[in-house]
Amino acid sequence: MLKRLGWMALILCMVASSSASAEESTSKYTWIEGGKIVDLGPIAAIDLGPEFVFLDAENTKKMSKENHESVTGNEMGSIFPKNSEQTWTVILEYEKSGHIKDDEKTKIDAKDLLNSYKKGTEAANKERQEGQRIHVKGWDIEPFYDEKTHGLTWSLLAEDDSKTTFLNYNTRILTKEGNISVILVSDPAHREADKKVLAEKLLPKLTMKPGEKYEDFNPAKDKMSEYGLSALILGGAGLAVAKKVGFIALILVFLKKFAVIIVIALGAVWTFIKKRFQRRDMNG
Repeated sequence: MLKRLGWMALILCMVASSSASAEESTSKYTWIEGGKIVDLGPIAAIDLGPEFVFLDAENTKKMSKENHESVTGNEMGSIFPKNSEQTWTVILEYEKSGHIKDDEKTKIDAKDLLNSYKKGTEAANKERQEGQRIHVKGWDIEPFYDEKTHGLTWSLLAEDDSKTTFLNYNTRILTKEGNISVILVSDPAHREADKKVLAEKLLPKLTMKPGEKYEDFNPAKDKMSEYGLSALILGGAGLAVAKKVGFIALILVFLKKFAVIIVIALGAVWTFIKKRFQRRDMNG
């Protein structure tokens, strides 16, 4: 189940290597400049502004593999800012989970979900060495559902053994037979500004292809999901698994979805982007 720790392996690899070698590795990927509509596969596309750069699914998977990290097969791509003052990343994945009913939209129990995460992390910490433990401190943003966009959003605040604080701002957009995972990797100090970029310049530009919208679901022929909104927050099937084998299984799903990233370690990526793209923009 613990096939992937988000981009943790990538980050650790970058930290361990020199910035020069990390930047050289970064230059091998096929970067797509914004200012155009970028295809995200059979489900969606995004009208990406010129201030962003993009790695498609194959290059996102390539980056993961080359940094000794498993891939999920669900990758749609990843987005980075050209602005050297911004240090965030957005990771997109699509999971064909089946059509998720949103009948829990007014019944999401944030307190219960938080307790599940806390118990799960502390149970898993017993199996981990010192320095590798994660401690959930609370909600950065409690889960909420936007019925208009069919988007489920939440953000957990956590810290490691050294008291370094990190968070991932999660949005799940429900589709006809699945959900698109949009994870904003940021830090508490920049989360509000980075969240604004996501909310104003990225999410509104993400569109489903014909026949893939949430409203296009046909119960006569389309697959239904076995879980709802609360389970999606806990990693989808993780909730059902946890009932059978306990909180260890739940936290393994949590680690897969949470994508623990120390943002500063992505410096080589942003340095490369700044050198390659920002200078070109300044020169016209």
